[in-house]
Amino acid sequence: MASSHGSSPVPRPGVGGRDGIYHKERDPSPPRCRRPVRSLPDVCPKEPTGEGRGLCDGPSVVAEHDRWTVYSSKVNLPAALNDPRLAKRESDFFTKTWGLDFAETEVMPSFYLPNITREHFGPYLQETAQREKIHERCKTICPNKDDVDAVSSITTNHDKSRAELEQVPKIFLKPDFALEDPATFNAVLPWSHFNSAGGKSSRDVASSKLLQEKLSHYLDVVEVSIARQISLRSEAFFHAMSSQHELQDQLQETQRAVAVLRGRTADMDRIMCQGPLRALRTALARNNCVKLHNKLKLMAAVHQTQPTVQLLLSTSEFVGALELIATTKEVLQQELQGIHSFRHLGSQLCELEKLIDKMMVEDFSMYARSDLSRCLRDEPQVLEKERLESLVFGLLRQRKLDFLDIYSDEMIMAAKAIVAQAVAESVLHIEEIDTEVVTKLADQMRLMTFPQWFEVLKNVFESFLLFLQRIKATLSVIGNVVLEVLDSNQKNRLLEEAGSGASGQESSQGSSLLQGEAELAYLTHEGLFISDALNEAQQQQQAAAQDQSSAVGSRVQQGRAEAAGCDSASESFVGRDQNFISSENMMPTELEMNRVINNSQELLYTASDVSHDRCVKVLTARAKDGSLERLNSAEFVCLSQAVEAFVRDTEELCGRRSVSLRGALQSQANRFVHRFHEERKTKLSLLLDNERWKQAEVPAEFQDLVNSIADGRITLPERKTPGPEDRKPTEFLLVNGQKYAVVGTVLLLIRMFLEYCHCVNDIPSIATDMLTRLSDLLKHFNSRSCQLVLGAGALQVVGLKTITTKNLALASRCLQLVVHYIPIIRAHFETKLQPKQFSVLRHFDHITKDYNDHIAEISAKLVAIMDSLFEKVLSKYEVKAPMPSACFRNVCKQMAKMHEAIYELLPEEQTQMLFLRINASFKMHLKRQLARLGVVNDGGPQHGLVVVDVAFYTENVQALRSLERLDLNMAEIWEQKR
Repeated sequence: MASSHGSSPVPRPGVGGRDGIYHKERDPSPPRCRRPVRSLPDVCPKEPTGEGRGLCDGPSVVAEHDRWTVYSSKVNLPAALNDPRLAKRESDFFTKTWGLDFAETEVMPSFYLPNITREHFGPYLQETAQREKIHERCKTICPNKDDVDAVSSITTNHDKSRAELEQVPKIFLKPDFALEDPATFNAVLPWSHFNSAGGKSSRDVASSKLLQEKLSHYLDVVEVSIARQISLRSEAFFHAMSSQHELQDQLQETQRAVAVLRGRTADMDRIMCQGPLRALRTALARNNCVKLHNKLKLMAAVHQTQPTVQLLLSTSEFVGALELIATTKEVLQQELQGIHSFRHLGSQLCELEKLIDKMMVEDFSMYARSDLSRCLRDEPQVLEKERLESLVFGLLRQRKLDFLDIYSDEMIMAAKAIVAQAVAESVLHIEEIDTEVVTKLADQMRLMTFPQWFEVLKNVFESFLLFLQRIKATLSVIGNVVLEVLDSNQKNRLLEEAGSGASGQESSQGSSLLQGEAELAYLTHEGLFISDALNEAQQQQQAAAQDQSSAVGSRVQQGRAEAAGCDSASESFVGRDQNFISSENMMPTELEMNRVINNSQELLYTASDVSHDRCVKVLTARAKDGSLERLNSAEFVCLSQAVEAFVRDTEELCGRRSVSLRGALQSQANRFVHRFHEERKTKLSLLLDNERWKQAEVPAEFQDLVNSIADGRITLPERKTPGPEDRKPTEFLLVNGQKYAVVGTVLLLIRMFLEYCHCVNDIPSIATDMLTRLSDLLKHFNSRSCQLVLGAGALQVVGLKTITTKNLALASRCLQLVVHYIPIIRAHFETKLQPKQFSVLRHFDHITKDYNDHIAEISAKLVAIMDSLFEKVLSKYEVKAPMPSACFRNVCKQMAKMHEAIYELLPEEQTQMLFLRINASFKMHLKRQLARLGVVNDGGPQHGLVVVDVAFYTENVQALRSLERLDLNMAEIWEQKR
């Protein structure tokens, strides 16, 4: 039997379509309302090779009824089923035409047939069980007689035929018996009996006859054995022959029934199948055309990639161009792989991407140069914000993370240009400077006056503040872009992690649900055509295929849309953000993004440091010839305040404490302090060398200065222009209700240390240095005044004739005034020092001790003066009339002069203490003289004379002002009576 593994429909002209399949005739009447049916998968899917065969190529029982011929056979059916090369030949045989799913597809059980189990046969088995047992027992006990006879007869005949067959030589019974074999032929017909030389003899004839009879006998034995076998099966043979006619009649009836069935099936095929099949073929053809159209559109879009990229680059849309290139490369790898016309496009896109990288770096460099070199005033802080964002997005996307280094280099160059521009603009308005002769900026700045140079410095400070504000705004935009990209990447990663688990479940559930619904629609379809149930599933498959094929194409065309709508900044920004989401795998890692943010902050710190360094160069250029050291205190204070304000503003703006400008200012401040101190020390030395140590009048401005100190204002008051109503100078300086008789040098000294305090107020950084210098100044005043007054240096320096007690008292009072202000100065400096710097305050303790020691030495000097006078006068004292004696009168006179000299200068308490010491010295010398004269307390005449003199002395001393209550206690001058 020969058959084909897959029958092809035979065309029938004039009956169906071009494929020879019967088509359903359309009903001209309006269609009936049918309920919507569910679609089913194609019953004849495409072959595993991927190239689908039309529905017309499938097997058709109807079309091959009377047109099949032997030429339609392709392979012998037993050979196909017994092919030893295939392990699963049955499945291969059937699935080669109908697809891989033909044999494995599970057929759903019918909903109309119940599930039959063993329990349904339980009652029947119970009823027949007893009868079956009896039947089996009877068969064992009583076998059938006919069967026993037939078996015995068959056995006897078999043995007989077996013995006869054994007479036949075995060669005739071999399976490979063949007479054409010479050996076999010679064994059957021995030619030795027929090849005698004498020709045919009677013996040869006899041998031939004998051989013929032997072979005839063998033939008869075989025929008899065959006849015996036929006789044994004759009953079945004749029964088969008798039923042959009945079988032919049944075959004729079956043939007629099959013909009727085939006719009805052909009508069903023509009416019900050909139309739906044609619709399915049309739908498949349409799907293929749609896929082809989408592929062609995708190819057209890819073909327009390079012109679109050029258009985007012309509008600086680097992100859109890069995204378009990436999408096109992805399309070439996934959707258009193997297309010959695009074989070189991938390498061209790679080269174009490298070119865009260079363009972005160059464009960013140009942007930074133009942004930092434009005018700092009356312009927006950020230049072309959208362009900057686009450049940063593109550079981040291409992992060009060193773009901040480019900005840093441009920033340094712009900082240099700011200083040069400020100096050049100022020099244009100064006629004294010839720019053709003096070309260097440092030389030009040194030729300026301090107000002109200070104005340049303030302009530089203001320009650098605007410069830093612009840099901070630009870096803020860059940081926002980086943060937005980082945030979007993190969100996308979270969404992918959340959706990766659910996508597989949804796809599997969706496919199984779709398949289940299709099978359910196929089984429960009640419409006229089963093919209607496939529509919905096919439409869903078509929509999914179209979406998948057009998704990449839409992404390619998105770049073209961005090129067409690149005028809108906000839309372009959103598009770039979406592009970054789609190309997340190309973005830098989170660590790299955080490093970019840190670098942007460090770049702001660097900008602050660069600005301070350029300002330091302006300071050092001016200070090269020592011009800053020659500034007066007011000018240097203005300079210090301007520098401190600039440093404070930059620290608030950048959040970074820069030390270079403060260090340069500190260096200049140290030089200024040194010169400031040397000037005042020299001035103080000149004042002391010209001081005649006479009481000076106190101008009103100095009294106001002292009053302001008493009110807690340790600063220099503003100078007042002289007017007609100015107060007259006073004789004493009033400090907290006490009168201080001072010399002019001390008044200027007070103003000097207030200048020190004022400098500390304006320049807190020089507090320790200024404190050291002030302590040196106070020490210098103390030591120099000691040399001039106590050491009598004023006699040679100033030309005084002698150092009087008034000079000494005045010097003591001046020292007391300075001692009064030392704690105030200490408290003021303490507020300007850090706690770790409080150790330098010990200088004031040493100075206070030195001043008090000096005051004590002056007091001792005054006592020593009177002591020498007492010794000189009392050495000539004689106890004799008249009384009071001339010696005591001279002593009282000198005491009155001393009192008159110091009473107005020294306070009352100090005067009393001083005269107590003088009185003690007087008693000591008087006691010594009386002892020498031998006058004792015996009530004699000499004793009486001495008592009169002592009473005179006591009366005169107590008559002096502020000494009325002074207890002189003169009784101690007498020695005890012997």
